[in-house]
Amino acid sequence: MDKISIQNLELYARHGVYPEENKLGQKFLICAQLFVDTSRAARQDDLAQAVNYGEVCYFIKEWMETHTVRLIETVADVLAREILLKFPLVQRIILEVKKPNAPILLPFDSVSVTVERQWHTVYVGIGSNMGNREAFIRNAMLLLNEQRDCQIVKASSLFVTAPYGYTDQPEFINGCLQVKTLQNPQQFLDTLHAIEQRLGRERKIHWGPRTIDLDILLYDNAVIDTEALTVPHADMQNRMFVLKPLDEIAGFVRHPLLGKTIHQLCAELAECIQKENR
Repeated sequence: MDKISIQNLELYARHGVYPEENKLGQKFLICAQLFVDTSRAARQDDLAQAVNYGEVCYFIKEWMETHTVRLIETVADVLAREILLKFPLVQRIILEVKKPNAPILLPFDSVSVTVERQWHTVYVGIGSNMGNREAFIRNAMLLLNEQRDCQIVKASSLFVTAPYGYTDQPEFINGCLQVKTLQNPQQFLDTLHAIEQRLGRERKIHWGPRTIDLDILLYDNAVIDTEALTVPHADMQNRMFVLKPLDEIAGFVRHPLLGKTIHQLCAELAECIQKENR
């Protein structure tokens, strides 16, 4: 990925823990590394296809001067995300906020905080088997798209599928979404749970009936195993209701543990099911 660098952009702003810092303000220096594909702009020699670093600088200046927060950690986090939201060609950013006049009664050059933020690609399984199933799925997608830092890029067709695990329940409608997000895995999981709760999801029976089900299937190429989250989604390679819609929108994507594409996994599972039914 190509990189545009902005070094020591000097600004005057009112960020700090102490009241005098918020009132009087002080100097800040901003360094930003913007990761972007410059090839199209370079080939066409066209500013409209490029990230205008002048506009980025003025955006940073305006944000720094019109907001007041206590911590430079907050400045770095929020500003990095706002730049990614404002300039869609930027895929990743490393942002350093320097505070050369921090209230420290010792000799020093500068205090700084550096953060790295980027857009992530997440594949989400979506399903419902209660009430108006299509409406629950449609509303879940609307609520997900309402998040400023989440965008649905692709949506699969919806498939009617038999229940899995606990089978004494109505048929499901299942599909998959490709989502672009700035949220980290735990934040994104919290977002999905909040949407489920808003749409009346109740967790009474494991694999039981539900108004809406939203599962993280893949998050970039990450392998995550915590008490709250397992990625890739456990046993997804044995679930046709996951693989079939996922193959429709991401057949080329490779499972980070199994090393096979989603299309390969789907074809293998279909063959297995066919053999069992002979």
